[in-house]
Amino acid sequence: MSKAKPTPRGAPAKRPARAAAAPDARRPRRDDFPPELLPTRDAILAALRDAGIPLPPAELERSLAVKPVARDAFHGRLAAMERDGQLLTNRKGELCVVAKLDLAVGTVQGHPDGFGFLVPDEGGADFFLNAREMHKVLHGDRAVVRQSGTDRRGRPEGEIVEVLARANKEVVGRLYEERGAHFIVAENRRLNQDFLVPADATGGAKIGEVVVAQIVEQPSEHREAVARVSEVLGSATDPGIEIEIALRKHALPFEFSREAQRQAKRLPSEVRPADAKGRTDLTTLPLVTIDGETAKDFDDAVFCERRGRGFRLIVAIADVAHYVRDGDAIDGDARERGTSVYFPRRVIPMLPEALSNELCSLKPDVDRLCMACDMEISAHGAIKSYAFYPAVMHSRARLTYTQVWAWLSEPKSAKGAVAKALLPHLTNLYALYQALAGARERRGAIDFDTAELAIEFDDHGKITQIVPAPRNDAHKLIEECMLAANVCAADFLLTHPHPALYRVHERPPADKLTALRDFLATSALHLPGGDEPAPADYAKLLDSARDRADFDLLQTVLLRSLSQAQYRPDNEGHFGLAFEAYTHFTSPIRRYPDLLVHRAIKAALAGRQYQPSGMTWQQLGVHTSMTERRADEAARDVVNWLKCHYMRDRIGETFAGTISGVTSFGLFVTLDGLMIDGLVHVTELGRDYFHFDATRHAMIGERSGVVFQLAGRVRVKVARVDMEQAKIDFTLAEDAAVAAESAVPPRPDRPVFVEPLSRDSRPPPAKSRR
Repeated sequence: MSKAKPTPRGAPAKRPARAAAAPDARRPRRDDFPPELLPTRDAILAALRDAGIPLPPAELERSLAVKPVARDAFHGRLAAMERDGQLLTNRKGELCVVAKLDLAVGTVQGHPDGFGFLVPDEGGADFFLNAREMHKVLHGDRAVVRQSGTDRRGRPEGEIVEVLARANKEVVGRLYEERGAHFIVAENRRLNQDFLVPADATGGAKIGEVVVAQIVEQPSEHREAVARVSEVLGSATDPGIEIEIALRKHALPFEFSREAQRQAKRLPSEVRPADAKGRTDLTTLPLVTIDGETAKDFDDAVFCERRGRGFRLIVAIADVAHYVRDGDAIDGDARERGTSVYFPRRVIPMLPEALSNELCSLKPDVDRLCMACDMEISAHGAIKSYAFYPAVMHSRARLTYTQVWAWLSEPKSAKGAVAKALLPHLTNLYALYQALAGARERRGAIDFDTAELAIEFDDHGKITQIVPAPRNDAHKLIEECMLAANVCAADFLLTHPHPALYRVHERPPADKLTALRDFLATSALHLPGGDEPAPADYAKLLDSARDRADFDLLQTVLLRSLSQAQYRPDNEGHFGLAFEAYTHFTSPIRRYPDLLVHRAIKAALAGRQYQPSGMTWQQLGVHTSMTERRADEAARDVVNWLKCHYMRDRIGETFAGTISGVTSFGLFVTLDGLMIDGLVHVTELGRDYFHFDATRHAMIGERSGVVFQLAGRVRVKVARVDMEQAKIDFTLAEDAAVAAESAVPPRPDRPVFVEPLSRDSRPPPAKSRR
């Protein structure tokens, strides 16, 4: 523990405190004077640039002729410009334009090894921050840096000049004690600093327990961060602790506000006659929901009938927008969450359960409000026409994928009056699916066939086994119906037109495309299409490689080469699905962008314009994309922890696997059937000097010539499981030379064409609908 030291000569000065206003002085509000009396940010920056030198605030105020009535608002604007990194106060208390100081403003990204980077707001190269500089900040902080040099890799090195905003108010981690001093090691390894805990601030937590602590003092150059325990989550091995950690580590909102809870309690328990007034009556149609066995939030129902040689498809979606209005308490909480988060054995819903599992859920045998997408589709899978309208529906049954596929594959198994009545409609749906699948293939959409895993638990929350999750044509049937409705929604918003959020999936970036081609070359594969391959080029490559032993790995590599889909107000198409326009309409119970699209469609139908309160469409796109990534990362953390917990009892056991990653420090191996990854460190590869060949994605022995290459097959032994870092270490289960014979992937006689998969074209867990 270091003691406080005097501020060094090179440290930025603390901002002088402003004089307090007299007790009886009324602070003017912004709207107490004409707006033109308050200089704009551009005017302030222009005045400082024209002066050519840093100016004290009082002198800048005089140069801009700020009236006394606007003085407080003016200084408030200066403070906001400092927070945003446009201005900086130097040691003399003078205001400087950051852009003229050769400084960069950006966000800090920490690394588990103690160093970090500052990602500039204006783009360009990231600034490397060594461990000494990272001691002043935490991951996520906003800061100003000055370039102090260049590291050995040619990257600009940064020196932190000022911290603009602190991103972390609390930390979740384990409590430790050493030589009488308590400290917390954060679960988020990007927070690579210990947080000191005063002896009287442990909150009764025991050493080794997982705690949540409020950060009462942020780190600085000469002082550690200080925290006070506010909540004890329990032992690191308690059932469900991994979810509690993930919720707090990723700052996922998991408790609804009091206002939202009160609003939810006032909701009706059923559809009222007044709510159904003016809606199309679909209650006589045999609409059904088809979901997984554990699903509780049913937000889509389908019905299909023959129309000549073609089909009529109705996709009915829960009308969440009727009950959740823009700006109300539930809407505020839903916007903050952005999406429901699906963990094994637990769901963090976007909406209160009174809506998600009850009033909005399209449960069987009750009336429900919905928005219908009514489509005419040709025998070749082309959408000829469509219409959107608010409706009332009455689901005939809550069906599961397994149940539907059993009936379709063996019609005699459909016993009982309900099953027999629904089977003809399900048969129509299946015929429609085949038409849509044919259109998809002709369109050239990328069709990944990745395997999902199901984690099974006993009554005590302990993992009993990890098995492949079943996926059949009933899953694909519903997926194609949802894709059709989403495409119609995008087209509707474009043709009316009305602003909204589109699901945008860009072409693969050039650097990833180059890396992909280099990898494919090592496996005798080739991706056609030149510098701008089309989705069809990927699809051909993927289809041609389906019989390869390393097909699953190839799919993974191809998927990683693609951009991540995002929500944006500007339509730029969906590369993976090969759609010119695409949006999300079919899951408003669990995705906020879908709720926004519903509101936009309703407004367009009424001849109005919908503008969300508080945020622009651009800001909503950035926010909802972030919440989606946040949910994915949290769910991935939980699954990785559970996999480590499962493997902890299998230390010493041997497994077969595929080399799924090659780095300078070793091989990553994915175990067959378990999708569990672990590291074989370079020191475990044998008595030789192994060198990393980035082009071949291989480790090559200098003396022996032994080659371990990406996609190669190996047998490994579980050597160590680190529950704290959720990492698994393997060793080779056989002699390196013997193992290496299988560790080079087979090469066919001629190149094979394989395709990559888009994030949106994965078979999703439980409730995903693209």
